[in-house]
Amino acid sequence: MPLTSDEALAQVAALYDVIAGRRADVQRADEYYRGKQPLRFASDKWREYHAARYERFSDNWCSPVGNSPNERLRVDGFRLDDDPGRSDDEKALWRDWQANDMEAQSSQGWLASIISRRSFVLVWGDDDDEPVATWERPDQVAIAYDVERPSQRLAALKTWHDGSTEFATLYTPDEVWKWERPYQDVTPVDLVGLPPTAGEFFARTSGLVVPAVDRGAWKPRAGVDPNPMTNPIGVVPMVEMPNRPMLGGDPLSDIAGTMAMQDAINLLWAYLFTAADSASMPARVVMGQEPPKIPILDDNGQKVGERTVDLKKLAEDRILWLTGQNTKIGQWDAANLAAFTPVIETCVTHVAAQTRTPPHYLVLGKGMVNVNAEGMKAAETGLVMKVREMQLFLGPAVREVFRLFALVRNQPKLARQARFGVTQWKDAENHSEAQRADALLKLGSLGFPFAWLAERYGLSQPEVARLLEMREAERRADPIAELARAQAGSQPPDAPPPE
Repeated sequence: MPLTSDEALAQVAALYDVIAGRRADVQRADEYYRGKQPLRFASDKWREYHAARYERFSDNWCSPVGNSPNERLRVDGFRLDDDPGRSDDEKALWRDWQANDMEAQSSQGWLASIISRRSFVLVWGDDDDEPVATWERPDQVAIAYDVERPSQRLAALKTWHDGSTEFATLYTPDEVWKWERPYQDVTPVDLVGLPPTAGEFFARTSGLVVPAVDRGAWKPRAGVDPNPMTNPIGVVPMVEMPNRPMLGGDPLSDIAGTMAMQDAINLLWAYLFTAADSASMPARVVMGQEPPKIPILDDNGQKVGERTVDLKKLAEDRILWLTGQNTKIGQWDAANLAAFTPVIETCVTHVAAQTRTPPHYLVLGKGMVNVNAEGMKAAETGLVMKVREMQLFLGPAVREVFRLFALVRNQPKLARQARFGVTQWKDAENHSEAQRADALLKLGSLGFPFAWLAERYGLSQPEVARLLEMREAERRADPIAELARAQAGSQPPDAPPPE
């Protein structure tokens, strides 16, 4: 049902609140993944002396935790039905996927979902009614769902800014509204869990959270006619890609629990470096003397007074000043640097256990030397099961993207078929070439079709089709050799006999 202007603005305000409340989490997770991690958990006294020295240091474990499942997520094909052959419709849908460079976009998008809980895909049409798909950031998009039918999308909002102007596009099943207003950049909030206010951002100033200036009301975007325009697809063209959503709750971030341990690891390294620095430089002790004083001179260079040297500065210069004639010093032991590394290794082990990241991915070589293939497989079981769980929730979203491809091409029958299609994923489990070849050879001897074996090997749908054509060309070019191979037992039993 078409909206009035006031109703559309109310939708924009509500969805903008969702985006604004999400931006702090997204920004923090993105920075931790990139290694921009502030030093936390330090005492005030230690921070006073050393915090500035380690301001830009991080021992980044959030990156491998996020990368390990993402490198195993890949769509290899899409099937509409149980027909073993590859139909023209399936080829057309897969061409749309490839034409939009979705192999690369999906890798970026799913990494965003792994880090920041979710990402989004927008499917629209160009001037030639060709599908155009773009992966969207989680801090720029929000979708409103039907409460009684959570899979039903009611509206979607995309926001972004370009220079001094902020833009918003509201998608409904019937219309597309486009708005704009002045934009003023502010620092993202550093604290989470704060209630957002419509039309406001939050900025960080000296550790305090304050509201930014009001940017004004949304106005219809200049140069857009008609506004609103009719939505030719008939559905909201934005699809959410959630990372393992919880029942009645938000999706999960794979690095949310890692960030606190990451802060502890960074602090331990800073302690170790500080202790190493102190132990490797000479220290001096002055006993039985009053602290030195620095003369104060006037404009003519004449002494007009004196001030005591800052004892904190002396301590930073590794000079210990002990006053009193009876002062004594007994022992000055060297720092024990070996006490830090076992604690750091324990922290990394906790990261591996909590995120189901294989220990050898985090360079924990102890206990992983000369491990056989079965041992390596057992070490990766947690990651494999997590990736398969991701595929379970991402599969319907990918299927919806293919359905939108068909709707953009005005093919409603194909769109209905795509609703029940099957997303073909890359195998989440890693195998050596010898293991894979041995398993496929045994399956082939049991009668499994060659095309199915090629898919299990990890080939995409176009690669399987090309491989079958190459086999057929070889069969026609040298039927005697083909017959010999078949008689030797290397040919799968269901293969047609050579001509």
